Amino acid sequence: VQLQASGGGLVEPGGSLRLSCAPSRTVFSIRTMGWYRQAPGKQREMVANITSKPYGGYINYVDSVKGRFTISRDNAETTVYLQMNSLKPEDTAVYYCHADRLYVHYPAYERYEYDIWGQGTEVTVSS
Repeated sequence: VQLQASGGGLVEPGGSLRLSCAPSRTVFSIRTMGWYRQAPGKQREMVANITSKPYGGYINYVDSVKGRFTISRDNAETTVYLQMNSLKPEDTAVYYCHADRLYVHYPAYERYEYDIWGQGTEVTVSS
């Protein structure tokens, strides 16, 4: 299973974008989903993550995006969104979605898969 991220683009400072990330195949459950970002010349950092309701539904944000970004999941809890408002030039980065553990159940097999990353979507905040 792969994660497919979308929604990046070029936006002016103060603007908004909404990122989405979904698995490439149907999955039964995903424990924690999150968004990371990596700016040029910098290390990858966690932006926000959210655990599924059976695990408490906890949400975490890096301090620099608190009050501006909102992470959420769909009702099936297999798609994660990142609503980004009041964007700043320092938010410019490639954004990656991540799942720490997912469970798949197909006719041929069932298993847990761990540490899954999406392909990244580029966000550029510039006037």
